[in-house]
Amino acid sequence: MIRGWMRSCIGVLCGMVTFAMVAVSAGEERVQESWPKVELSAGTWISVGDTRWAHDASSVAGLGNPTSKLTYKDVGTNVIDLTGKVWFSPRVFGRLNVGFAGIGGGRLTDDDFGSNGGQRLFSRTHSDLSGDSMWYLNADSGLRIAEYPNHRGWLELFGGYQFWHTKYEATGVTQVACDPNAIPGLPPCAAAGTSSNQGETVITNTTNWHSIRVGASTEYRLTRRFSVLGTLALIPISVLDNKDVHHLRGDLQQNPSFSMTGYGVGADADVGARFMITNNLAANLGYRLYYNRAFSGDLTVHPAVGSSESFPLTQFESLRHGFTAGLSLIF
Repeated sequence: MIRGWMRSCIGVLCGMVTFAMVAVSAGEERVQESWPKVELSAGTWISVGDTRWAHDASSVAGLGNPTSKLTYKDVGTNVIDLTGKVWFSPRVFGRLNVGFAGIGGGRLTDDDFGSNGGQRLFSRTHSDLSGDSMWYLNADSGLRIAEYPNHRGWLELFGGYQFWHTKYEATGVTQVACDPNAIPGLPPCAAAGTSSNQGETVITNTTNWHSIRVGASTEYRLTRRFSVLGTLALIPISVLDNKDVHHLRGDLQQNPSFSMTGYGVGADADVGARFMITNNLAANLGYRLYYNRAFSGDLTVHPAVGSSESFPLTQFESLRHGFTAGLSLIF
């Protein structure tokens, strides 16, 4: 599935490059556009997020595969997004982009599975996401490789580094489902419908992705003032560092209770439109998506007493998407 998805993204990138080269050689004389020295942008990303992970500890008698699956979903996370792009020549540029936000709220779903009589749900709980924060940094350099005839636009290739940080704090516990027979010998879970620890932080999750990305950006002018834009970046390698603290688990350490490391792939995509208010000021509107997925990794359990133990990490995904809007100053 991942390989097919990556092949599709690579096909889109190749298509963008091919289109640009055909357009440039179409028969019209190419005129070098006047080039800006600096572009500063400020805006917002009205986003929703989803982080989910699962692990396999079925080597321990009575536990299922997956053993646990946690899903963090946040809503209403309004990111402040700032970008500076500096041109060193008509073709070569550097770009720095940062974004930060407080988590606007959401829900954690925590599922635990047993293997008595086959894979069975032992417990499902819900907790509210009352915070905390997320931020990211993209540091890229790139090259304008083509300009479309009649000053219609351009195509650029770029590469660089991305850091993406998300921290969730979950409060309260509501028992949604409980089947104590799924894992015989464990203390029974609370009856469905039971609520406890309301307003108290029960789980803190911190996710960091370190990624290398390569991609392409294009702008095509439909009129003198109105244009469409698109950016696609592939992440061929991304390194995961995740830590979970389960504050109600006295049998686990508290810094952290679980740690996860791994590596994977991902992609970033932006599509949108630009309207030139003046020759130096533009309004932008679009849609953005960030997605990272680990395809190999380990989860380590840190008990309060005794040595740590590691198990395969079977899933770890981070997704954020939503509408963007902002202003750009070009000079």
